[in-house]
Amino acid sequence: MIDTPTSPITSGLPLFFVITVTAIKQGYEDWLRHNSDNEVNGAPVYVVRSGGLVKTRSKNIRVGDIVRIAKDEIFPADLVLLSSDRPDGSCHITTASLDGETNLKTHVAVPETAVLQTVAHLDTLVAVIECQQPEADLYRFMGRMIITQQMEEIVRPLGPESLLLRGARLKNTKEIFGVAVYTGMETKMALNYKSKSQKRSAVEKSMNTFLIIYLIILISEAIISTILKYTWQAEEKWDEPWYNQKTEHQRNSSKILRFISDFLAFLVLYNFIIPISLYVTVEMQKFLGSFFIGWDLDLYHEESDQKAQVNTSDLNEELGQVEYVFTDKTGTLTENEMQFRECSINGIKYQEINGRLVSEGPTPDSSEGNLSYLSSLSHLNNLPHLASSSFRTSLENETELIKEHDLFFKAVSLCHTVQISNVQTDGIGDGPWQSSLAPSQLEYYASSPDEKALVEAAARIGVVFIGNSEETMEVKILGKLERYKLLHILEFDSDRRRMSVIVQAPSGEKFLFAKGAESSILPKCIGGEIEKTRIHVDEFALKGLRTLCMAYRHLTSKEYEVIDRRLFEARTALQQREEKLANAFQFIEKDLILLGATAVEDKLQDKVRETIEALRMAGIKVWVLTGDKHETAVSVSLSCGHFHRTMNILELINQKSDSECAEQLRQLARRITEDHVIQHGLVVDGTSLSLALREHEKLFMDVCRNCSAVLCCRMAPLQKAKVIRLIKISPEKPITLAVGDGANDVSMIQEAHVGIGIMGKEGRQAARNSDYAIARFKFLSKLLFVHGHFYYIRIATLVQYFFYKNVCFITPQFLYQFYCLFSQQTLYDSVYLTLYNICFTSLPILIYSLLEQHIDPHVLQNKPTLYRDISKNRQLSIKTFLYWTILGFSHAFIFFFGSYFLMGKDISLLGNGQMFGNWTFGTLVFTVMVITVTVKMALETHFWTWINHLVTWGSIIFYFVFSLFYGGILWPFSDSQNMYFVFFQLLSSGSVWFAIILMVVICMFLDIVKKVFDRQLNPTNTEKAQLTEKNSSIKCVDSMCCFSGETACASVGRMLERVIGRCSPGHVSRSWSASDPFYTNDRSILTLSTMDSSTC
Repeated sequence: MIDTPTSPITSGLPLFFVITVTAIKQGYEDWLRHNSDNEVNGAPVYVVRSGGLVKTRSKNIRVGDIVRIAKDEIFPADLVLLSSDRPDGSCHITTASLDGETNLKTHVAVPETAVLQTVAHLDTLVAVIECQQPEADLYRFMGRMIITQQMEEIVRPLGPESLLLRGARLKNTKEIFGVAVYTGMETKMALNYKSKSQKRSAVEKSMNTFLIIYLIILISEAIISTILKYTWQAEEKWDEPWYNQKTEHQRNSSKILRFISDFLAFLVLYNFIIPISLYVTVEMQKFLGSFFIGWDLDLYHEESDQKAQVNTSDLNEELGQVEYVFTDKTGTLTENEMQFRECSINGIKYQEINGRLVSEGPTPDSSEGNLSYLSSLSHLNNLPHLASSSFRTSLENETELIKEHDLFFKAVSLCHTVQISNVQTDGIGDGPWQSSLAPSQLEYYASSPDEKALVEAAARIGVVFIGNSEETMEVKILGKLERYKLLHILEFDSDRRRMSVIVQAPSGEKFLFAKGAESSILPKCIGGEIEKTRIHVDEFALKGLRTLCMAYRHLTSKEYEVIDRRLFEARTALQQREEKLANAFQFIEKDLILLGATAVEDKLQDKVRETIEALRMAGIKVWVLTGDKHETAVSVSLSCGHFHRTMNILELINQKSDSECAEQLRQLARRITEDHVIQHGLVVDGTSLSLALREHEKLFMDVCRNCSAVLCCRMAPLQKAKVIRLIKISPEKPITLAVGDGANDVSMIQEAHVGIGIMGKEGRQAARNSDYAIARFKFLSKLLFVHGHFYYIRIATLVQYFFYKNVCFITPQFLYQFYCLFSQQTLYDSVYLTLYNICFTSLPILIYSLLEQHIDPHVLQNKPTLYRDISKNRQLSIKTFLYWTILGFSHAFIFFFGSYFLMGKDISLLGNGQMFGNWTFGTLVFTVMVITVTVKMALETHFWTWINHLVTWGSIIFYFVFSLFYGGILWPFSDSQNMYFVFFQLLSSGSVWFAIILMVVICMFLDIVKKVFDRQLNPTNTEKAQLTEKNSSIKCVDSMCCFSGETACASVGRMLERVIGRCSPGHVSRSWSASDPFYTNDRSILTLSTMDSSTC
């Protein structure tokens, strides 16, 4: 058996404590997830059974059950819509939790089931649904319903418009009935679940590296001690001294076994050099520290009532290490609030100004003098208005202008999927237009913000969409109500990039209206002002506006019959339905007449330009990844400051082959080398990017690394993730951060080291899958420059300090073996061994890691360059690690040899003439050590609060009180009473007090000298900022309460008030100003103060 030098409790208790705390934290998080699962699975639902409604839980739904869903309820399974409270069997839903789109989508039931609006009627339904096997694609569903009525089978096609997905929410519909087709883990939402890859911060990786180094030190110390023991025992007098005779069994035992036994014993003796409690402290620091982000009022968005959210607390410090920011454009840099700005009708450009259309040039129907040419925006006020809310110009040309333009706005008002809120359309549906209801009172809901902006613009002009009534669309044109029969909708898809509707006018004529990107509409056009409109579209794009083209086709009765038959055949096909539909759409959407184009503006969010500029000053490269077209993306990049006007813009677009792409990349690389331009910007589109990533990754990365800004347009969601992956695995291994607001950004958010979700108008999918969620892009600056900076400094110091104090702790134990013949005698009492990391030295570093602010938050935010001081994990470099380790060894040598030389041979220390024993000596070393490592923590602290004072000086006081209590009682459960009255005797000696003070001062003196020389000879930017801050108007960086303009006595008095926690806000003098470019009112919880900027 191995004779352990310490009690098993001594080694096991800290480990048990660490595991217990970690288990409690993980258990709490699992319990929250379990409750969340129960809330979803146990939600009450109503199912039709035996002619009545039966209440059950959502987890009990089976395939074939008919479920009733009421307004604003979430669908518990994938349902095929049977009927709704509307006569046409339609309903509106939002799928924000699935695809990020918050706008309404319309779903319709087949006519045969739409009339079954009661439970009794549904109970008589006899039908069979045949559909495909479950798959993850949210937008793909093929099936058919075979309905038996009066001994006759009716077959109806089922598509995505019939399927209500689990997780979506019913809106603007009183109730619906649907039959469950996919349940549980077979639903599309469940099939889209993706286990998030475990993200580990750079600090964690450094911790593991340091741990391996300390493990090597531990093994080395154990081997050295074992070898020296047997070297020492080579002499017979030391091998078996007279007072420690060996037993017969010990003399005959194997030397190899004895060597291994001694080696393991030394491992047990020195194992405290491995800071087991470091991991639990880091866990607590991350978990508790993450609350500060949520509490920070500067990250709170008042308009949307949204505060910052932390979904992953393990990456707090990674916010201070970001080198690349990848951001989406729409909804992230922009507001995702579309506003109609301009349009082109029949080759003439118009602007909307105060609800009126103003021409930018003379129309063919008007004289040169009547309509001014728009040469600049400054001339707007001098122009005569072409139209008001109903195109009113003059009585003479009103009819002619309406005839020329009303078809364009009819197309805008009819070619869409916009819905109107039920509440506001009551009484409007089938009846005449209510004159008391103004168009501005209508509330539109659309699947895309562009559609909503266009329909609202048409309403302002005078072509008002009133809503759907069964199979008709109602439009009020110049006060006259017109009903158009909706015959077919050709849904939008990403391949065609357009949508169309086929309607029958009140006159009986049939029209196809089409709307889509210019690249998908213009090639299909055979008439209209194609070239002029193309020029106008390019001009709109250069202004950063989002463009759509409008076209139409007049259908004869014979043409419509062919179209109707082909659409029916394609939609009822069970095999290759998508291909047949695509072919049918291509056949229908041809020979179009171009009407014109629209341009809507997606406004930039507040302070986007300042935030991007600050990120660049901090040494962070910003990439914009967007699905928008090239011209629009470049224009927005210029307007938001991502690209500068003086920047050399390089382009890699429209590449057709690998060889062409490689040659273009080589040319760009040469241009970067030859052009003596400070900054380059790169624009690359999705097609060229695919070619570049296929075989020319290294060349592409070389070009990108030499560009200060990169813009990727026409990007698919997976391409965004691939780009981030490419940067992550590059030789430099930079830390990446991705920002997005939609479901299409989830892949890049999960791929990046840190994922930020914007809680915007595209739903919460990005926010839910992110590590952190904020309401606006501008909040990113404070999240990185303040929170990230603080978190990194805190945890970096925490890690280094833990290794330092454990070196201080165990090195005297190693040195002590030289004086006890390597007999594995412990220097410290077992209780001290157990409580050193758990009680005596744990709280000061924990509080430091939660509250430390080495520099004012406003200074960090106003000086982004300070972020460079902590980049590339500088605070946890090998150089810094070695400094802390050597400092620990040097302090340990001072503890041990200082105590040895001052006390070792002095027999007159105690009044009764007794000498110090080994327990007294060990207790003296331990006392000096506890005081020194605590004072060292105080020396590292810049931001003092009453909590810091309490735990710092309270830890030292607690150690003395505990030691007096522990050494003053004979404990009945203890086998040995080694420490009885030892601490009393130790403190009764004046020499001991002198030795303690002297050794602590010597230890701190070395550290202070080093800090002073570093600050004077090689100060960092942060240290310079601290000095500037202190010399300006902040008189005491190290305190929560700062006072200036006082006498020395008053300052001492104020200092004493601070020490005992009485801070008077009335005396505060801060260097913050109201001209702060980012936030004029710092209400951050980080200040630990109720004071706002008006007081400071």
